[in-house]
Amino acid sequence: MLLEHPLVKKDITVLRDKKTNTEMFRAAVTRISNVMAVEISTSFSLKEITVETPLEKTKGYRLQQDVVLIPVLRAGLGMVDGFLQIIPDAKLGHVGLERNEATLQPNTYYLKTPKNLSKAEVLLLDPMLATGGSASAAITFLKKRGAKNLVFACLLAAPEGIKKLLSEHPDLIIFSAALDRQLNKKGYILPGLGDAGDRTFGTL
Repeated sequence: MLLEHPLVKKDITVLRDKKTNTEMFRAAVTRISNVMAVEISTSFSLKEITVETPLEKTKGYRLQQDVVLIPVLRAGLGMVDGFLQIIPDAKLGHVGLERNEATLQPNTYYLKTPKNLSKAEVLLLDPMLATGGSASAAITFLKKRGAKNLVFACLLAAPEGIKKLLSEHPDLIIFSAALDRQLNKKGYILPGLGDAGDRTFGTL
């Protein structure tokens, strides 16, 4: 699903601008993540409960299932705060993947998730969906851990990455703030925004 919100489009422009500094970049990622968390959570199931106000008892709601955020290290960490601001009781796991620049294939170096993923809404967070190799590897891992209700959330997606993810995981739901034109020969998204991890953490 492509987010068409005017404020998201404005902040994607902030991210693309090479003159945007680290502080402004982080803030824009957080704002986009806020909107994305709201959009993704519209499909969450609720459980009816009873709460007591200062005056009387009344009907209320809480989420039917746990929500688990899984950022792909390290760039995915930049999206976590924005999601937690909207879903503050979410649990947090981590997947460490890095791309081999020669083969463009993902290498795994860290994996840690909460238990009982089969009963949770699992949101995989990664700013860039480029070749789709890292995202597909992470999703395969999460499915082996029992995850069933999976959403992949990103800031930018390339057509090549979407095609790969949906061919290997046709049940996956993808949310993106923008759909870009293509990948270059090095596997970077065009027009893109550069390296999301470096721009988030100031390691340019």
